[in-house]
Amino acid sequence: MSLKLHNTLGRELQAFEPIDPDSVRLYSCGPTVYNYAHIGNLRAYVFVDVLRRTLEYFDYRVQHVMNITDVGHLSDDGDHGEDKLVRRSRESGNSVWDIAAYYTEAFFRHTTQLNIRSPHHAPRATDHIPEMITLIQRLEEKGYTYTAGGNVYYDISRFPRYGALAGLDLSSLKAGARVDVDSNKRNPGDFVLWFTRSKFEKQAMVWDSPWGRGYPGWHIECSAMSMKYLGEQLDIHCGGVDHISVHHTNEIAQAEAVTGKQYVKYWLHNEFLVMDRGKMSKSEGGFLTLDTLTERGYEALDYRYFCLLAHYRSELRFSFDALDAARSARRRIVSRIRTRMSEAGSDFPPGDPDQTPVSDTSPAQRYLAAFASDLEDDLNTPRAVAQLWGLLKDDDVPAAEALAAALRMDDVLGIGLASVQREENTSVPAEVLSLVQERQAARTERDFARADQIRDTVREMGYVIVDNAGGPEVKRHDA
Repeated sequence: MSLKLHNTLGRELQAFEPIDPDSVRLYSCGPTVYNYAHIGNLRAYVFVDVLRRTLEYFDYRVQHVMNITDVGHLSDDGDHGEDKLVRRSRESGNSVWDIAAYYTEAFFRHTTQLNIRSPHHAPRATDHIPEMITLIQRLEEKGYTYTAGGNVYYDISRFPRYGALAGLDLSSLKAGARVDVDSNKRNPGDFVLWFTRSKFEKQAMVWDSPWGRGYPGWHIECSAMSMKYLGEQLDIHCGGVDHISVHHTNEIAQAEAVTGKQYVKYWLHNEFLVMDRGKMSKSEGGFLTLDTLTERGYEALDYRYFCLLAHYRSELRFSFDALDAARSARRRIVSRIRTRMSEAGSDFPPGDPDQTPVSDTSPAQRYLAAFASDLEDDLNTPRAVAQLWGLLKDDDVPAAEALAAALRMDDVLGIGLASVQREENTSVPAEVLSLVQERQAARTERDFARADQIRDTVREMGYVIVDNAGGPEVKRHDA
């Protein structure tokens, strides 16, 4: 086994070798809970889940920590603008604490629907203010900070390696900067570690500190909480590509200035989900949530499957036509699973996938080996999904072994195959009946192209639609 991951630090594929062979320390940036996570945000969490599942598939013991940002994230990563929770509180009339609690619950409800495994620790920023204060004090003792206008700043000129992750030239950053909106900063790239009331007179969340009553900057949260739960050195840190130049760059500066050690060995970043108008963004409004998709008749796992069809480092273009295609494809997988169940004469799943034998001479082993190879190649999920399709379509693979191998693959893909129920030949699956209803609606709206597309999808699932005077009749393909 030779897992290779694309390390943003160095911009190259690197063989994965954990710091401690017995444990992988994984940290991923979590949600800022002032609103629902949109489907672009959720793509990042699907990626992290696939990464974690892959590590566990290859028998690594993973310790996964993900933060909950419920204070201190301004509307601009460069310390400008208003705290997002305060702004949401003003708009909604609810307290910042109620808003954070509500959207935290909504976030975990959505990740559960997407079959995303819960992190081992999900620390909230508001529960870790003492750790942040201690970390700032350590930076202060080492000479990396200064106080101006009531706020505590990190002086990036004191950290020569600043910007290495993003490939920033520190001298160019200083020389090319325009007048900064924060006149307290010595350098344009300096960032706030602790805000006092001098920043916002009516800040709702404030705590006592050695520098005055106030609240932490966003960047200090992840450094403090990751080191509390995972130690001074992490194996993997994940996040979106938009975190590279500011947030993750600042995390490195904070942690390494204090410890003198490399903070993270492998940095992994996922690309954006994009619409026709560009990156999906809450600040622009009109974003789509998982609830939006389920209210339109999609299952959450349809969206998860859609995410798997693109590599995590590639932009993924969203459209409802593309999601329709993903839904149809996942339904065909479920239909094929049911067909193979009938052939095997057994229920599914066929026991524990780790205990269900797939003989060394079985053709299924070829697909499992290719599947593992695709995962080793920087989590190549499009090719891994193709191996699942090949396995299920190959009639030379005994049905029971095909099912066992499919379940092993789904331990990484996570598209819910273990929950597929066996259907009698005489019954029509709910997925097919739902498609028939969609087709009727399309015909009523005279969208005959869509109706024909649905008819073809139903046929691929093993059923045919016969239009009778009294309405459509559904029959098995071989009936």
